Amino acid sequence: MPLLTFECISSDRTEQRSLDAIELVLAGWTGRDANAVKHHIYELAALGVTPPSRTPIFYRTSVELVTQAGTLQVLGPNTSGEIEYVLLAFEDGLWFTVGSDHTDREAESTGVALSKQLAGKVIAQKAWRLGDYTAGQSKNWDALTIRSWATIDGQRTLYQDATLANILAPLTLVNAYTDNQNLKPGTIMMSGTPPAIGGIRPAQRFDMEIEDTNTGRQITHGYDIDVLPVVS
Repeated sequence: MPLLTFECISSDRTEQRSLDAIELVLAGWTGRDANAVKHHIYELAALGVTPPSRTPIFYRTSVELVTQAGTLQVLGPNTSGEIEYVLLAFEDGLWFTVGSDHTDREAESTGVALSKQLAGKVIAQKAWRLGDYTAGQSKNWDALTIRSWATIDGQRTLYQDATLANILAPLTLVNAYTDNQNLKPGTIMMSGTPPAIGGIRPAQRFDMEIEDTNTGRQITHGYDIDVLPVVS
């Protein structure tokens, strides 16, 4: 099981903390806007991906896929990142950061769960306390913005850009997954992603950020994509 380390920043202190990750949950089709959800379903259907059996849906994949590294090795050229907010269940409650549910798009046409198991999940090394943004301050949560950039053929371009008002709120996802229970400490839950600007496509590098637009502070992370050859 991976032991992850974070600079955890709350309203009253900053400290280094470790999380012994035991479970990885990938939420999908989590948009609050039904039309946006349909757009993402059509976006993937164009790549041959079967529509989900329910929305939202929760995929379980190996927690060993989680990494905080700056390089991700993938097999073949048909993978891509997608930005998400990431819930982290510590013993004292939920924190969050930003991450990328990197996915094998070629395998996605065979099975979404399979495709997600075939690539790493990259998350940042800083985290904010969830309660600082949701305890009676839902507007603060909805104002958070996530953005990603893809470097393709040497050109860095904006790939995704959305406020968290477009994605189901954290406790909505947790309650749907756990049947109104708490996440077990050590659980990592990724939120699902907004649509890609210009469509899903591979890149040589993926950069991401979550920004508190009220204060200007950010959590950022990026990683290079090292494509390994497919041999037979």
